[in-house]
Amino acid sequence: MTLNIRRLKKEDAEELSAVEKEIFGKNAWTKNDFIETTAIDYAYYLVAEAEDKRIIGACGYRDLCGEADITNVCVIPEMRRRGIAEKMLRALMEHGLEQGVRDFTLEVRSENSAAIRLYEKLGFIPEGVRPSFYEDPKDDALIMWKRNIKENNA
Repeated sequence: MTLNIRRLKKEDAEELSAVEKEIFGKNAWTKNDFIETTAIDYAYYLVAEAEDKRIIGACGYRDLCGEADITNVCVIPEMRRRGIAEKMLRALMEHGLEQGVRDFTLEVRSENSAAIRLYEKLGFIPEGVRPSFYEDPKDDALIMWKRNIKENNA
């Protein structure tokens, strides 16, 4: 499968919001959320496109003084377990490193063992919990960090 990982554009907002709604339900970002994000200079978001140009995944970060908060990591269900999320996250962290990001953080559902394994593979370490952070279904958020990325080489 040919995969194109590229920066999010305003024109992607409607399609990506539909992808997120399929994955995250009522917790998904809206079209306007993604449009607004493309205008923020400290935000960097990627999409994964299949050969047919349809968006099959996304992820992004907001750089807060050298600490990047990774959000919106998603891959449509039928395309999971093919390394797409890993490729997107590696590209995202590589960009962050080029921009001077030292530390990356993210939150993940405590019950999402597949995502936790991926983040651990990428060097993230659990450092805290936000009780009852997620709704529908109710779940805690595991807070994970990858610190001092320059010293540890992405």
